This record gives sequence, structure tokens and C-alpha cells, in this order.
Amino acid sequence: MEITPVAKIRTDFPTKFGIPRQSGITANKSVIVFEKPFRSDDAIRGIEGYSHLWLIWEFSEARQQSARLTVRPPRLGGNTRMGVFATRSPFRPNSLGLSCVRLIEVRRGTPDGTVLIVEGADILDGTPIYDIKPYLPFADAHPDALGGFGENIKSDITEIRFDCPVPDDLNGDKLETLRQILLEDPRPHYQNDSKRVYAFEFADRRICFTVTGSTAVVTEITAN
Repeated sequence: MEITPVAKIRTDFPTKFGIPRQSGITANKSVIVFEKPFRSDDAIRGIEGYSHLWLIWEFSEARQQSARLTVRPPRLGGNTRMGVFATRSPFRPNSLGLSCVRLIEVRRGTPDGTVLIVEGADILDGTPIYDIKPYLPFADAHPDALGGFGENIKSDITEIRFDCPVPDDLNGDKLETLRQILLEDPRPHYQNDSKRVYAFEFADRRICFTVTGSTAVVTEITAN
């Protein structure tokens, strides 16, 4: 079977490090731009009646030459192997990802035609989207579901401190998203060096930070 992207997503995450590990845990806004064959209001007629959407997309930076049966989740320290189908690792037989996002707006009349503004995507900028489906609360929500080993892994970071000026364009929603990313601790779980400076790109900025105890300290914010 051959599949064709129906859209691409524009996000504030140009590199893999720093992307939220799951969808819906940050308030970052993203734009879904449809490919020309699907750039028609007919294709999304009725979508405004839904508050959330499922996105099926490709881990385009993690394509595999051969299938892996087990992977080593970073949140388990990077040494424990789990079955690939028991994880959300990007290293998958078909490199497909699944994310639930909140639909904020159907924006018409842009240079790219009608686009979707969504919140909470955990996806690299420019990622191809293969399908969009509505989230149905009566069928998709399971409050009594078990979270497996992932449910017991919590971030040690509880406080964020800025030891550098915060640019004006990072205030508001983007600053809150940055705080949420850091509170989730983007570092591999096995790295805990208080002297090491980590860096990731977000919203056209390079964010440098250290972690001491339970505090993430942003030491520098520079333009890309």
C-alpha cells in the first residue's frame, strides 16, 4: 500500500530535542497546511463541530532500514528493552505517529488556503500528515485505562528559573509552552549532570538550560 501526505504541519520545533514527549501536554500552537489535492473546504466540511482531532503522521527523521522488535525507552534509563508495540518510540516498523490535538480555529483566506490552527502537537516542524480524524469522546476517552510503565515515570523538575532576559516575542502562550517543556524534562532520563548545559530550538530561539536538583535554570536565549 502506498500512502500520500494530505498535509504538513508547521510547529515551533525545528529539531527533535525539546519536542514534548506526548501530545496535549503543552499549549503550543501549530498550523496544518493541506497539500494542494486536499486544499478544499469540502475536505474539512463539518470539522468545526469537533474540539479535538487525531493526526496520523510520519516520524520522517526516524525511518528504519529494518524493523526493530525491541527498543530502549530513554525514560527507563536507556538500558531497559521493551517491545516496540509496548512503547511510543519513534523507531517503528512503519514510522507512523499518532497525536491528539485540540482544534483552535479553521482559518480561511490564507496564502495556503484554509488551514487548521491546533494546540498541543508533539511533532517536528514540516512533518507530513497522512490522515486527520475527529476525536470522539464517547468512544476514544477511557478514564479507567492503565498507563503501563510510562504512567510511573515522572519528571524530577518542579521549578523553572530564568537567569537571562526573556525576549518579548516569547511572552504569553510561547513562554507558557517553554515552561511546560522544561517541566517535562526534555533530557534523556539517564543524564543528570548539574554542570552540563543542554540546548534545544524553540520558536526561532535557542534555549540553553541546566538542571540542579529539581530546578531547571534557563541560562541563555538567543536567536537562531
